[in-house]
Amino acid sequence: MGTIKIKNIRVYAYHGCLIEEGKIGSDYRVDVTVKADLSTSAISDNLADTVDYVHLNKIVKEEMSVRSKLLEEVAKRILDRILVEIPIVKFSKVAVSKLNPPIGGNVAMVTIEMSKKRK
Repeated sequence: MGTIKIKNIRVYAYHGCLIEEGKIGSDYRVDVTVKADLSTSAISDNLADTVDYVHLNKIVKEEMSVRSKLLEEVAKRILDRILVEIPIVKFSKVAVSKLNPPIGGNVAMVTIEMSKKRK
């Protein structure tokens, strides 16, 4: 089993419960970790035998562009798509962070983290 991580995918999106958040948007950071059997690709040196991180990045960007009130819903959609679209992935974890959240204070970010295992 091996691990592939993509850290600090930066996107601008419109998530949040407040109407203003849907209009003005804000900056987000997404981190993705997947676990898969990488032994075949380690020998074959073939992209088709591994997890294409370009595909992971595409899933994140597409799902982040769909407005949601809660970051939990966005994270669930990302996890579901990873497991549906990339059969080699056995486990995935995603962290979605809203940078400079509008919560009345000097807060760098708020992060939700969720994971899902292939059944």
